[in-house]
Amino acid sequence: MNHWLIAPLLVPLTASVALLFATGGSPALRRTLSLAATAALLPLAILLVLQADSGAVCSYRLGDWPPPFGIVLVLDRLSALLLLVTAVLACCSLLAAIHGEDRRGRHFHPLFQLQLVGLNGAFLTGDLFNLFVFFEILLLASFALALHGHGRERTRAGLHYTVVNLAGSSLFLVALGLLYAAAGTLTMADLAVRVAAAPADDLLLHTAALLLLVVFGLKAALLPLHLWLPGLYAESGGAVAALFAIMTKVGLYALLRVFTLIFPASTGAGGAVAALLPWLALLTLAAGAVGVLGSRGLRLVIAWQVVVSAGMLLAGIGLGNLAGISAALYYLAHTTLVTGGLFLLTELISTQRGTTGDRLEPGPPVRQPTLLGGLYLLGAMAAAGTPPLSGFIGKVLLLRAAPAGGTAWLWAVVLTAGLVALVALSRAGSTLFWKTEGLRAEGGGARPLAFAPVVVLLGAAVVLTVCAGPVTRYTEATAAQLLAPAGYTGAVLTREDRP
Repeated sequence: MNHWLIAPLLVPLTASVALLFATGGSPALRRTLSLAATAALLPLAILLVLQADSGAVCSYRLGDWPPPFGIVLVLDRLSALLLLVTAVLACCSLLAAIHGEDRRGRHFHPLFQLQLVGLNGAFLTGDLFNLFVFFEILLLASFALALHGHGRERTRAGLHYTVVNLAGSSLFLVALGLLYAAAGTLTMADLAVRVAAAPADDLLLHTAALLLLVVFGLKAALLPLHLWLPGLYAESGGAVAALFAIMTKVGLYALLRVFTLIFPASTGAGGAVAALLPWLALLTLAAGAVGVLGSRGLRLVIAWQVVVSAGMLLAGIGLGNLAGISAALYYLAHTTLVTGGLFLLTELISTQRGTTGDRLEPGPPVRQPTLLGGLYLLGAMAAAGTPPLSGFIGKVLLLRAAPAGGTAWLWAVVLTAGLVALVALSRAGSTLFWKTEGLRAEGGGARPLAFAPVVVLLGAAVVLTVCAGPVTRYTEATAAQLLAPAGYTGAVLTREDRP
């Protein structure tokens, strides 16, 4: 067995426990432990990406128990890619947090590490019950992080998020019960084999598939289950909101994994879901675009842009072909890192605008207009998908993936969403940096190190542009691997494990 597969869970879990015992210690000690654990995930993720790029799917059986009873972790190209994106985002978010946000509570760092346990576990787990477990770990940690620093609006948004997601968790348990009743297992590889052999009109499987679509759609903030996201992201601290940029991708990952492995379009239940995905993508994109235009704060603009990106990603997944999934994965890496960078940048801008904060109204000038304005221009161009940055490349790849005829809706909505984002971000930038006549600066300037995580995350748009060739080759190989699930099931199930 490849013992490296358990490391992305053990490192943050061990750090979380150690940090709980260190809450009474010095802030410097807590920061050092948390930074060391988070930084360790980056070379580990790179190692796993290189390993996964060989094309082999690796499995790790905890306790060496066979399916359907054992707990299994599985590494393929998709999970390795998301581990790397998470590691980069987490390192930058934590570097931003230690400049002051982590001082609002002694438990910030244990919760941050617990969040990483949930994220990495969700990407690596090979069975649906433990996916539910990691979803609950994410819910616990994200709720506590969202409330970090307190405040009426922050508490209201956090409670809204928790109540809605607890309802989703209940539906998830019902879906798991139906699946176990129909197939007698919750190991995803085992389920893939059993569902493929089941009758196409099996009512339990159809119901379970639709319930899973609802649950994952809720996690991914797809219409009409998206309303928890804007308020939560807008009211959270900058570093927390930046880390939350990956959370909707967990739902999209689960949707992509389950509906290519267990319920592909060739099955009766999978075919019904596949017919719904393009419409969900269309409506989510439209709702996100309206939200972006109607936002009165920069944080809300970026939060609604997360909803837009969820619709964009679902559009690629909904195409169901190799080119569409590949384009979606490229766009996923782009939008996660750039959105995280914009949340961190917003925190710096709002701090320097004093009491006006991030509200889109005339306010005091920022202390560092050239640096902040340049970074905002880069982030806005990347988020809106203007050439030649990675957002533009991702949209071109997505539109090229659409089959000829019958997908005019995709072109119309993608181009309209890009135009709306450009208008909204341009309006926000002009208000923040230009409407300052007759006003005096209130906030102080940020230290140079505070800009480092912002530069790294927004610079990812440039890196993904320059390295578009190798990155797209990796995402194409990932899509091909997802559309040929035999490699996944063969890596998890031995001949004795098969029904």
